Amino acid sequence: MASSQGKKRISATSNEQSLITRVSRSVSQSPIVHQSKRAASDAAFVLKKLIRSTGKAAWIVGTTFLILVVPLIIEMDREQQLNDLELQQASLLGTPK
Repeated sequence: MASSQGKKRISATSNEQSLITRVSRSVSQSPIVHQSKRAASDAAFVLKKLIRSTGKAAWIVGTTFLILVVPLIIEMDREQQLNDLELQQASLLGTPK
């Protein structure tokens, strides 16, 4: 009698496993799962292209800033130093009347 109870437990366990297997197989073959996987793949592709193009744009902006804006800032600083020097000389020597 003990051996018959053991066989029932084994068959119940295998029925549960087959049920789990069938459910997981039907879920993995579901069109919703397929669409979700495709949407995730498409989103990853778009994100990768966006990151790549953002990097290119950052490179363009950075080099443009270095080529155009930095020399302008340096020249404006030189002009300000020259104006300060002229103002200092004028205050020391006095302005001509």
